[in-house]
Amino acid sequence: MLAPLGLTTAQVLVTLEDSANRRRYLNSRATLETLLGLGVVPIVNENDTVATDEIRFGDNDRLAAQVAVTIGADHLVLLSDVDGFYSGNPRIDATAKRYDVIEAITPEIEAMAGDAGTGLSKGGMKTKVMAAKTATGAGCAMTITEGSRMAPLSALLNGDPATLFTARTTPVAARKHWIASMKPKGDIVVDAGAAKALASGKSLLPAGVTAVYGMFERGDPVDIHGPDGTHLGAGLARYTGQEARAIAGKRSDQIEPTLGYPGRAALIHRDDMAL
Repeated sequence: MLAPLGLTTAQVLVTLEDSANRRRYLNSRATLETLLGLGVVPIVNENDTVATDEIRFGDNDRLAAQVAVTIGADHLVLLSDVDGFYSGNPRIDATAKRYDVIEAITPEIEAMAGDAGTGLSKGGMKTKVMAAKTATGAGCAMTITEGSRMAPLSALLNGDPATLFTARTTPVAARKHWIASMKPKGDIVVDAGAAKALASGKSLLPAGVTAVYGMFERGDPVDIHGPDGTHLGAGLARYTGQEARAIAGKRSDQIEPTLGYPGRAALIHRDDMAL
């Protein structure tokens, strides 16, 4: 479908565990970011062949919201069988009002969301509101609009009816708050040069690391300290504690000879850091 338009696509199959487990979450994020960086359009679906009821997303609305949060998206669009969020079911209630903008998901808004109204929508408006809470809480705005019309995204851009759930923060701020709130599994001490580089928005490279403490896995949160012991911030490690100790103080071109396999340039990427 996309090839005649000159677009390359890739299918990505995920389960709920891919977002719940930090290591798999980082792998999913890296995969999607790499595809987008290459100009590929990822089409994400739930991996039904391995998913069970205990690890299912359960519906595409929640799956879409989780993927949007994973990649730090600014906006999520849900194509539905209705043109927005209504105070009631517009098919049976002539007085139902469509909301153009919802700035806060209140208990009243949640109470208005019904269950599935047609066979086209498994989760109905209730799961869309759940998706909106996930997305907007992570800094991603969300829009509900009708998907059965021709070129629905173009129609949306041209002003067709829709409901916008505004984001409560930005994706970057939400992610940094999430990282800062985690309990650290280890500590990393950096030299003065690395501390200065971090303050200017750079990633933490192994060359600037002077000491590594704790047993942690890739994706675990760690605290970052300056040469005088000052707490600089926290971040998600891209190496295990054992690997980090092995490459501490080494240049990027020394990582592969030390570990025996190609590694990532950054020990903690700036996108995974809260200072």
